[in-house]
Amino acid sequence: MSSTNIQKRYNTEMITLPSPQYEDHIVFLRTLYEKLQKPVVVGVSGGIDSAVALTLLARVIPKEKIIPVLLPHHLQNMDDAKQIIAFNQIPESQTHIIDIAPMVQSICDNLQIEKNDHIRRGNIKARVRMITLFDLAKKYEAVVCGTENKSEKRLGYFTRFGDSASDIEPISTLYKTQVRELAQQLTVPKLFIEKTPSAGLWENQSDEQELGFTYHDADQIMYATFELGYSKNQIMQKNPALNSDVIQRVLDQVASQQFKQLVPYSMEVAPNAMG
Repeated sequence: MSSTNIQKRYNTEMITLPSPQYEDHIVFLRTLYEKLQKPVVVGVSGGIDSAVALTLLARVIPKEKIIPVLLPHHLQNMDDAKQIIAFNQIPESQTHIIDIAPMVQSICDNLQIEKNDHIRRGNIKARVRMITLFDLAKKYEAVVCGTENKSEKRLGYFTRFGDSASDIEPISTLYKTQVRELAQQLTVPKLFIEKTPSAGLWENQSDEQELGFTYHDADQIMYATFELGYSKNQIMQKNPALNSDVIQRVLDQVASQQFKQLVPYSMEVAPNAMG
């Protein structure tokens, strides 16, 4: 599929996801903070998910209790990450910037991972970032705030024991489409809302290019399937712009990554649940 087709947005939208309830997320974080009374470490990549997570934290938690962490790989541009930190008026002195390239390279060298093996190297990067965030949380007696959304979770588009690891998940109940809407409610700068989604695991990596469909389409399909109980035919009737091939690709992706929701397997897991 070409990048033009992947980026295409349809005007016909007859499957509408509910608007996110801003106050629900605020109450969740406020209640949690009042109970834990701990600082919060959050990885800030410069993408919309971490921008929204950080902005929610800044609306609830004292700024001096928020520890933003930027984890570039070598010369990776972090200007957008710095911008969202400044937008939320978090003191620069609290921000940590740690180049993960030496750690990643050391592991890749020891494991003899080829330079063009993007998947293995990407997983190493995600897990090195996880190690760094949790180590800083230990140092500051803090908790780690994750930035995972419901689309990534359902699609299995995450690294186990990497970007999925956290203590708090403020946006995990929201599909990517809803995260964008919440960003608008929070008046997050427009550049984050319009930015091409990327996990930043290798140069010029794009979520939608890798997946083969847009979050815009996938969210409608997953919401209709799992929340509304629609069949493939019902989805196409509701939104003719969603053809059978796209629907099947999304559902196949969900099915192929279902194991990520089940592991680690144990004697408590029925064999038929393993697929």
